[in-house]
Amino acid sequence: MAMEERARSCLLRFRHRLEQDIKPSYLMDHMVSDGVLSVDEEERIRTQPNRKDQAVALLELLLKKDNRAYISFYNALVKEAYDDLASLLQDDLPQMLPDAHNKSSDGSVAYVQAVLSEGGVPQRPVVFVNRPELVNRVREKLYRLLKEPGWVTVFGMAGSGKSVLAAEAVRDHRLIEECFPGGIHWLSIGQLDKPDLLVKIQSLCFRLEQSLDSQSLHRPSNSLDEAKERLRFLMLRRYPRALLILDDIWDSTVLKAFDIHCRILLTTRNRSLADSVSGAKYEVEVESGLDENKGLEILAKYTELNRLPEEARSIVRECKGSPLVVSLIGALLKEKPNRWDYYLRQLQQKQFKRIRKSSSYDYDALDQAMAASIEVLPDEHRELYKDLTVLEKDIKVPAKVLSVLWDLEAEEVEDILEEFVNKSLLFVDNHNKPYQYYLHDLQLDFLVEQNRTQLESLHTKVVHQYQQHYRDGPPTSGDEECLYWIRFLTYHMAKANLSQELYSLMFSLDWVSIKAQIMGPAHLINDYVEYGPILDKENSEVRSQFQEFLSLNGHQLEQRPFPDVVQLALSEPRSSEVYRQALLQAQDRTSAGKLYFDWLNKNSVESLSRLVIHPHQGSIYSACFSHDGTKIASSGASKTLKVFKSTSGEKLTEIQAHDDEVLCCAFSPDDRLLATCSSDRKVKVWNVEKGMRLRVFEEEHQEQVNHCEFTNTSQRLLLATCSNDKFLNVKLWNLNKPSSQNTMFGHFEPVNHCCFSPDDTYVSTSSNDGTIKLFQVSSANEWKTINVKNMFTDSDEDVLVKCSTWTADGKHIICAARNAVLVFDVETSDMLLEIKTNRLSTVQYCHACPTSNLLAIAFSNYAVELWDLESNKKMADCSGHLSWVQRVQFSPDGSQLLSCSDDQTVRLWEPKKVHTSSAVHLKRDSDVLFSDEEIIVSAADNCNRLQVRDGRSGSVVFQSEEKSSRIRCTCMFRQPSAVVLGQEDGTVQAAGMTASQVLRRVGCRIRRLLTSYRRLVLAVGLCTGSVQVLEVPSGKLLATLLGHTKTVLHCQFSQNGQTLITSSEDTTIRVWKWQSGECKVLQGHKEQVRCFALLSNSPAETRLLSWSFDGTVKMWDIESGEKLQDIEAHRGAILSCHVSPDGCLFATTSADKTAKLWHCESWQCVHTLSGHQDCVRSCRFSWDSRRLATGDDNGEIRIWNVKDGSLLKICSRESKDGMDSLHGGWVSDLHFSPDNSLLVSTGGYIKWWDVEKGEALQTFYTTGTALKRIHVSSDFSTFVTIDNIGILYILQRVV
Repeated sequence: MAMEERARSCLLRFRHRLEQDIKPSYLMDHMVSDGVLSVDEEERIRTQPNRKDQAVALLELLLKKDNRAYISFYNALVKEAYDDLASLLQDDLPQMLPDAHNKSSDGSVAYVQAVLSEGGVPQRPVVFVNRPELVNRVREKLYRLLKEPGWVTVFGMAGSGKSVLAAEAVRDHRLIEECFPGGIHWLSIGQLDKPDLLVKIQSLCFRLEQSLDSQSLHRPSNSLDEAKERLRFLMLRRYPRALLILDDIWDSTVLKAFDIHCRILLTTRNRSLADSVSGAKYEVEVESGLDENKGLEILAKYTELNRLPEEARSIVRECKGSPLVVSLIGALLKEKPNRWDYYLRQLQQKQFKRIRKSSSYDYDALDQAMAASIEVLPDEHRELYKDLTVLEKDIKVPAKVLSVLWDLEAEEVEDILEEFVNKSLLFVDNHNKPYQYYLHDLQLDFLVEQNRTQLESLHTKVVHQYQQHYRDGPPTSGDEECLYWIRFLTYHMAKANLSQELYSLMFSLDWVSIKAQIMGPAHLINDYVEYGPILDKENSEVRSQFQEFLSLNGHQLEQRPFPDVVQLALSEPRSSEVYRQALLQAQDRTSAGKLYFDWLNKNSVESLSRLVIHPHQGSIYSACFSHDGTKIASSGASKTLKVFKSTSGEKLTEIQAHDDEVLCCAFSPDDRLLATCSSDRKVKVWNVEKGMRLRVFEEEHQEQVNHCEFTNTSQRLLLATCSNDKFLNVKLWNLNKPSSQNTMFGHFEPVNHCCFSPDDTYVSTSSNDGTIKLFQVSSANEWKTINVKNMFTDSDEDVLVKCSTWTADGKHIICAARNAVLVFDVETSDMLLEIKTNRLSTVQYCHACPTSNLLAIAFSNYAVELWDLESNKKMADCSGHLSWVQRVQFSPDGSQLLSCSDDQTVRLWEPKKVHTSSAVHLKRDSDVLFSDEEIIVSAADNCNRLQVRDGRSGSVVFQSEEKSSRIRCTCMFRQPSAVVLGQEDGTVQAAGMTASQVLRRVGCRIRRLLTSYRRLVLAVGLCTGSVQVLEVPSGKLLATLLGHTKTVLHCQFSQNGQTLITSSEDTTIRVWKWQSGECKVLQGHKEQVRCFALLSNSPAETRLLSWSFDGTVKMWDIESGEKLQDIEAHRGAILSCHVSPDGCLFATTSADKTAKLWHCESWQCVHTLSGHQDCVRSCRFSWDSRRLATGDDNGEIRIWNVKDGSLLKICSRESKDGMDSLHGGWVSDLHFSPDNSLLVSTGGYIKWWDVEKGEALQTFYTTGTALKRIHVSSDFSTFVTIDNIGILYILQRVV
């Protein structure tokens, strides 16, 4: 389309003037950004020899272009402060899309009015000021969406007229007809949480479906993801050429819900929000200041005067272009039109205190306008307005909150608030029901300053009114009113100095439960941190107990369904006030049929983490402290960057940072910037406070960027990055330059890590080529190479150097490779120290403490270790992570350590509080004896020491010496003071030896263990195949049984204790008369025999059932050794088997996803139970033999009718957890209660179920996961298990 003749003539008329004054290079930046000038055209103009020739070339080119180019040129003049030149062109600005039809009364054509009304686009405000240049810019951007979906962002500060501008831009017939024939659909957003956002999208989908046939109507979506998919379908299939307008977007997470590949116009204060979504993006900035003419126009429209008095111009000048202040004065003059001189004098003469000087609004003018507005209120309303002083900034409140505060009927409150809104003293968000009200920051600042001496009494009034209204307990409805009180009640109490009320509230487990469920744990933790000084005056120990409870269980409190807080609190130490309250509540609730379980031995387990945070879905690859220690940034597989408080885990910023996994994040020395790098090959730099992207470097790295790090000081700020590139893999960036400042050459394999020396003289790089290189920062020259791979001479495998870290004095450099950490002297390159772990895992990362000799090491086997570099001793083992630990870092003052892991958590530790005792943990293969009040547990620990523990206290009754091989399994028998040990070498030893002597002689890995108590007999199976029988607690060796040639996997005493049965990886089962050494070998299985069962109803327990990965089940007579039955039960490995208590049936489960019921006499398959979608891992009959429970690897539990094989219940099928499992992992064990009404199951945690309803009654979240089995007392009151990080749990039902 050619340029309008009028616009073209204007350019020709003022061409000479323009060529004399403009600087084309500045203007062309804007025009290229607007898309009216190509990069090639810009380059041709820049090649002209001088400024004047460039200007001539630009005007010549401009005359050949269209209306959009004219408008872009005009806007560029305005932005570059060529106001005099812009004014020459203003009168001839072309209308981009002139209306072609008769106008309706509000300035829109009837067609346009109908389309906009149907789409919910608001009408023009009563006081409307036209801003054609901005409207045209928005329309010009909207035309970019003609051919492809994308985003147009209209951004500017509050009160700048963004919403009015967006509505005006689409009030155009031709725009709708050509670009958006599918309609314009307006959605007001504001500050929303997920439930409110779901309602918004549901209502939009409903509105869109109303225009379609009735068959298109769907039920409302139940989740945000489902609603997003429904909206995507409607916009892409039914309204492919429609425009969706999102008004007042605050949060990028909200915006992502609309990332559905459609055409969107959004208004926001945050320019960078659109960085979080995909697609083409365009933006228009709305400047907040009005020129004098626009200000006069506002006053004229408010007062409806054709000729304004001479004071009007002075009033606008005193308001200094602030739309807010001009509107305030205009609203006052509308009611008192004879007070022009009075209000002018007030603005000029009244001396108000300045609130602050950090806003683009003029505070003096606002103060005076505010004071004048308040003065005209009735006295009683003036007092009510004063009460608004207590509101927090940027917080919207529903009328119902103010109804409580003012003790007035809701209708009366709404009338009062409407008066405040009409006088521009208050703002209303009427896009939601109920309406919400808020003050502009500047208005609130004014009120606080005016009422500074009364703040305490105003907050006291809020608290007392709340207590009066909610005397029966806090609101729990979850609506806007409830959210306000739950979030801000503690704030009002603290501001009112109501210490006792604050103590009573925050030291209450009921309050913790309510607020955690409604607001999440981070807000709660933040309360204990923020109000800690007040709470500590009452009881610092109790405050610490509540804060620690929340810090360590916060990741559990984020789960849905919401966990039982009382059950979580029962795991707290017995001395804790949290535990005391939980026990009282549990005892009270058990009378009503609830289940609760007390962790008896918890005092023997140390809590080492200070805070556990769950910031991302997916692995976390990087986490780092800010230099002031108050913030932590994290990034990972979710492609996001998050910043949160290090004290509470409260989220401060979330950015959709990259298009692929974010591998590293790093703070700048002043904490104002964050750098990220990613598998998408890009490096980005962000403003921390605003969450805005400042720079992106995307051209130079051709492979994934593994690490980024800033210099340690801001004196000469540089950013180092390293990548998987073959040659150009280490770069230094100056943030003021578009390309890298230097490239370090030397590595020819991927570089995993880079970091600066403490004084920023050198940068060290760690590579897959087996070396560390030190480069001079100033010259980018290689200074020296440390050949790490030469230190590993025991293997030909590649040596990958994972990372390096400098000691605080810069004299030593430490690197991680394979399963070792090496310390080198920087000057000589000599290796000074090697820390080689006994682990079968690799070192993932290491970091030296900046204030001590400590070194933190992260391992792939979930561990974090602390070592003292001076003594070369391990100081602590920090256990708690459930997957690979990817990163560790000390805080700058050395008081804290963070670690991040593939288990999706960041953990904070206090190095002074962790120590080596934390390194002892048990293996999951165990045996338990229940008798009277005694609970005896036998298991091996990670140091391969055999332990027998008192279950109630957790204290060690018996412990062998530490051995180099681990103990795998154990069983016990209470009888004549003896213990059995099984060995691989097949020898049998008896009497006269202590357990320590036995274990010294054995020198092999113990795989299975059996015990009894006081005069207990304990059998231990070893990976050498031998079995040993010991007496406990004396440790006397009674027998050594040899015969198995491979690891002993399972062992069990007969009821009379005279016979010991063992099974092995060597595919055999052995039946021992252990006191004489007589043995029968049961042979026939083709694969390992992991377990077996004695049939208790057989004569003298002579029949034994065995099963194997070979898919067969066999029956044996253990007296004769004869095989009685042999069937191929499944096509896959048999994973579990159980015999019914009445001895009539047995059940098998398999990797073939089925379970089967078999008759014990006929050995016929009675029923095949199908329906599981994964391997069926476990099974158990009820005690009445009428039901069978089965559990699979997806966490699903099914309960079957044994008589007809029908399915009775699927336990809580709908409630998947964060690990995409119904049970946190495989269902490994199941047990019915004696009355068959309850079922307990183990997986990633422990659950108890109502058998009839199939509903979960209680969940106990273990610290670790992957529970193998649970031992249950005969009365179903005590439960014993060990998790995968070695913590023993003795749980007793609360009565």
